[in-house]
This record gives sequence, structure tokens and C-alpha cells, in this order.
Amino acid sequence: MPIQTLAELFLETIKFDKPDCLLHKVEGRFRPISTGELVRDVQRLAQALREAGVKPGDRVALMAENGPHWPTVDFAVLCIGAVLVPVYPTLPADQAAYIVNDCGARLAFAQGRDRFEGLEGERERLPALERLVLIPEPGEAVAEEETTLEELIVSGEGADPADFEARARQVQEDDLATFIYTSGTTGNPKGVMLTHKNIVTNAVSSLDVLDVGGDFTGLSFLPLSHSFERTVDYVYFLRGCTIAYAESVAAVGQNLQEVRPHFFVSVPRVYEKVLAKVQENVATSSPMKQRIFHWAVEVGRAAVPYRLRGQTPAGLLGLKVALADKLVFGKIRDRLGGRFQFAFSGGAPLSRDVAEFFWGAGVPIYEGYGLTETSPVLTANKPGNAKLGTVGQAIADVTLKIAEDGEILAQGPNIMRGYWGLEEATREAIDPEGWFHTGDIGEIDEDGFLRITDRKKELIVNAYGKNIAPAPIENELKASRFIGQAMVIGDRHKYLSALLVPDFEALIPWARSQGLATEDRAALVTDEAVRKLLQGEVDATNSRNAKYERIVKWTALPEEWTVETEELTPTLKTKRRVITKNYAAAIEAMYAEAS
Repeated sequence: MPIQTLAELFLETIKFDKPDCLLHKVEGRFRPISTGELVRDVQRLAQALREAGVKPGDRVALMAENGPHWPTVDFAVLCIGAVLVPVYPTLPADQAAYIVNDCGARLAFAQGRDRFEGLEGERERLPALERLVLIPEPGEAVAEEETTLEELIVSGEGADPADFEARARQVQEDDLATFIYTSGTTGNPKGVMLTHKNIVTNAVSSLDVLDVGGDFTGLSFLPLSHSFERTVDYVYFLRGCTIAYAESVAAVGQNLQEVRPHFFVSVPRVYEKVLAKVQENVATSSPMKQRIFHWAVEVGRAAVPYRLRGQTPAGLLGLKVALADKLVFGKIRDRLGGRFQFAFSGGAPLSRDVAEFFWGAGVPIYEGYGLTETSPVLTANKPGNAKLGTVGQAIADVTLKIAEDGEILAQGPNIMRGYWGLEEATREAIDPEGWFHTGDIGEIDEDGFLRITDRKKELIVNAYGKNIAPAPIENELKASRFIGQAMVIGDRHKYLSALLVPDFEALIPWARSQGLATEDRAALVTDEAVRKLLQGEVDATNSRNAKYERIVKWTALPEEWTVETEELTPTLKTKRRVITKNYAAAIEAMYAEAS
């Protein structure tokens, strides 16, 4: 019988019996956790949760970074038929409390003193919450009255493995497995209700795309609160891969060297930053090394069609590729640990320039597409069948079509049950024929590859009635090594303007080389030399676009948009409404000055 629930998926995982099922860093070294240790802790925690009164269908919240505690809590909750509700660990206490309250969680886990006390401070808003459990950071003191994850696991020491399995097998495929709250680029986040069937069918269908084996190690650093990373981790468990949990996104570069993974998934921003760092290193190197690098990039670009097919070019191009690999590209791959096979990108569009660079360098990055509401994968490029500029073909069991207005619609067993407590929003998202309306605009080519052009709600309609997709323009701007973030504006206006956040990791070294003071970022972004530099980057983008798609005015900002400033969602998507409100004066000034 095929696997039908995530509880059964966990029971299949037990059979692999790996000594290094999980890896995590302890006292400066990555240490293994065996399958047996994970199974023991899951069984004991499941017993403790049942003794605490958690019943099938009850919600349990988890606010934590990636680590062994994540699958321990996740599988323990799932195997007793309860519903796990992840809370992004970067959320402020009031937003985390909104999710815990909205889902009606009876029990919540919080990693670290700050998150724990933040939720404790919101207890008046959490009438359903009966117990808050601390996952302490190393060295953190624990008060006598506080319950920790480890204490709960120990309290379930008498768990009967046979009883655990029997209860796990009682879970049905149509039972709810999780609520995942959408990022909320507008308004409050909505709780996406996903069943065991939604997620399991998506993970199994993804096996055809994620060509990983039991000898693979995957590096996990996207938040497990993100449906993309979580489903990929289920694929790792299905295949018996080793999962290594990165210390943090900031430490990924070092962790790549320590873990030497074969595979990982990420969002485009991480790949963009890696490329920007490579370009910055080149910019400060000798003229000879710069010439070699740019020559290698051109060779790599010529080799992309071969790389996409998994081939090595022959003849003169083959010799050039071998030399470029030895002089330049091999060093880039070494920084990925030396065992790297391929990566996946999702969550936002990956710039074609970025994709071409990495493919040319022999670093395959396969782009896919999906949403939280689709569990999440809808389409993916895959080894031997990839096309740059697209997000691939529909995976098994998924059907796509394009509506008359260009919106992408999807059907399949991975489509959510609906939004928790929001019947009207559910009806708006899923029509009577069962098509899920993604809110994205796209087109499907003759080979079945999907190309995303923009978000339906973010299309700009200028004063002349022209429809303009801002995302492609923003991606072109961000292809510059000096522009880190960009937001195009122009709805109901006669022309486009843009807010630009420089990539200060690249801009500051350049400014120093020009003899400019760099201590005051606000002064730096208004310096005439910097403005001239950025104008050149804007002009380069404008030269590739139609007249009505060109940026007429722009403003450079001294501070990055972040999750902490609430200008980015936890998945690093731009919150247009928030940024428009925060920089209303700058936007008004651009239009007033130009008119």
C-alpha cells in the first residue's frame, strides 16, 4: 500500500535505521542523531502530549528555528492525529500570539527565552492555550515552574512502541495535518488548512523531481515554518537522506564547508547574495583575474544549453569549459563543500541572469513554483528536463490551466481544504469546479513549461491604462551588483518610479575605492557619485524595456527592508503596502519633482 499519511511516512522512516539521520551543531561541531534516537523521542513526546490532554484534531503551535526538535515535535503531534501549527520564529510576540490564538492552540512550544517570554506576555490574548513549553537555548536557565521539551520527552518514558504505531495508523489521509499561516503581504495572515493527503501526495510526486538518494546529505536552512522546506524535509525522510540543520542563514557559508551537502533548497535572495559576493570579490581583484573571470562567465554562458541537458560540450568549447572550471568555477563549487549536486529555488522568481551564471558555473539551480495553499509544489524543472526563464512543468497529479485574464489555475490532491474560519476567502480561492486561483499571472509554452509574469493583484495600471508587471523590472534592477532591493511604483501615474536599496556589501567597497566617506549611509546614497553609479544601472534596465516600462525617477534608501521592520514577510517577499506607507513622502516627492 502506498503511504497515505505523514504518520505512515514516519513509520517508513524508522526502517532506514541510520546512525546519522539528523546532524546538528553542538559546541562547535556537527553531531549525529540516529534514527533510533529520533524515534524514541517522538514516541515519548507523543505519549506525553496525550497525557497532557492533546487529542486528535487539537492544534499544537511550534515557534522554533530549524533543528532536531522540529521533526521531533512535528511527528509526535502528527502521529497522535493532532494538528501542528508552525509559527515563524522571526515574528514579534503580538503577531505570533495572533496565530496561536486564531488556530486555538491548546499547547505551544517556543524556542529561546525571548520567544517564550514574548508569548507569556500575551497570555491574556490566548484563552485556549493551556500550556506553554520552553525549548531552551544552550546555557539558558530554566525556572522550576517552567516545562521544557526535554522534560516532556522524559515524562513519556513509558511509551509503548506498539501502541504508538497502532495510534499512528489510525490517522486518516483526510485528517488535518497542519495549519500554515500565509505570509500576509496584505492584512492578517490566513491559516491554510492542509490534510495528510495534501502533503503526502505532494512529497511523493516531488520524488520524481528531487532526485536524491539515501547516501545524500541535505542542508536545511530555509525556515521549516515555510511549506517549501518542510515538504522537502519530508522527501529527505522518505528517501532516507541525512538532514543537516544549519546554524542560521548567516552561517550557511561556513556550514556548507563543514557538512558538505549534496543538495539544498533556498529562495532567490540567497542565490543573489552569493552571486553579489562573488562579483564583489572579483571587483577587488587584479585586472588579470577580472579578465579571466569575465572570460569564464562568457564560456559558461555558451555552455548552459549543454549543462541543462546534463552534457559536457565537445571540441573547442569543451576545452574552454574545462579551463574555466579549473581557473574559476571549480573554486565556486568548492565553496559549496565539494559534494554539491544541485539545488532548488522557489518562493519568488529567480532572475535569469542569476540562473545563467550558476548553470554556466556548473552549479545547477532548478526553479520550481507553488504556494502554501498547494502543499506547496505545482511545477518544477528537473534534471534532464529544464528550461531557463520558466518554473518547469506540472508535477505528477497536478493539472494547470490559464484563465482568460491570464491567472494560473491549479487542480490536484495537493490543493488545501481551505482557510481556517474564512469561508468567503476559501470560496474566492477555490471555485465551484475545484480550480485553485493562484493570484499569479503566467503562460504555458508548447512544451508545458510555465512562465510566471507577475502577481495579479500587483499589476500596475498607469494613467494611460497600460498594464505593467513590476516584478520583471524589479528583477532586472536587482541583477545589478549594486542594487539589493527594488520596488517599482506607478499605479494611476503617468510614469514609473522606483525605491532602490543598494547592496551595501558591494557599494561600500566601491565607494571607498572612490575616496568617499561610508560611515553615514544616508549621506552615501545621496552622494553625486553614487547617484551617477545607480543611474547607470537604472539606465541599463531601461534600455531593455518599452518606454512605458522605464523608470523615470528613483530614490535610494539608506536601510534594507527586513522582516524585523515588517517590510518583508518571513519568506522575504516585499510588503508593498507597508513600504508604500513608510516611504509615502519620498514617493510623493518623486512625482511632484518630475511633474
